[in-house]
Amino acid sequence: MYWPPPAPDTEQRMRAHHADAAKALDVRLELGGEFWGWAGRTLGAPARTAAPVWLRLVSEPTAKASGMLWDGATDAQHAFGDGTAHRAELSPRVGQPVLSDDPILQHDLYLPDSWRTDLAEALERVSATVTDRVAIRQQYMDRAIPEFVGIPAPAVTCWTTAHGDLHWANLTSPLRLLDWEGWGRAPERFDAATLYAYSLLRPATAAHVRTVSPVLGSPAGLAAEAAVCAMLLQTVARGDNLTLEGQLRDWSEELRGRCSSR
Repeated sequence: MYWPPPAPDTEQRMRAHHADAAKALDVRLELGGEFWGWAGRTLGAPARTAAPVWLRLVSEPTAKASGMLWDGATDAQHAFGDGTAHRAELSPRVGQPVLSDDPILQHDLYLPDSWRTDLAEALERVSATVTDRVAIRQQYMDRAIPEFVGIPAPAVTCWTTAHGDLHWANLTSPLRLLDWEGWGRAPERFDAATLYAYSLLRPATAAHVRTVSPVLGSPAGLAAEAAVCAMLLQTVARGDNLTLEGQLRDWSEELRGRCSSR
């Protein structure tokens, strides 16, 4: 599971609507393997029609049932998919297990060079996609980076399209990129910076992410790194991702040093 089940009333509501969606779409839910999103916002589980599928239910207050996160999966299907879309949301089930049950990598991974090449090529393809979706806004960076990292928001020299939530629980081997609800425009190498952040408990893997994405650690990568660091330190302030707190604070200190030396 990505997140544990939410409060009992939310859990009961989501399970009931998830079952209703399965009935409406004429799919049979399978036992085990369900994934909860943050605070019970989403519930996904394996299901079956004539073939294996994945049934994902998304919930929002009515006034917020629009925009980037609400339409992320369907927008990704139009941009990257094979022309077949299902709403509510039923999509082909990836047969490969994710590389980590937790977004924060807890164990070393030994992946072939071909996997890393495939990831680099996939991210280049994503970055070249034209979209008006926004993964992270300049206004947010201007506010959050000074507050949580302690430096002025670095100038973004290049905006590209990003997956927006690239962590180890959204990756498989052979390579598949999962969970597209947050994709959109972001500072260059935002995805690499995100994957680096979620690797910080495993220094060897974190160092390798930097090696295969040399923009990280350079002036060109400063905006993306500062944005990701600020975002995750904000989650720490809210009580999430606490196991990363020490590493994130060390990273923010490094970013301050790089900023002052410019």
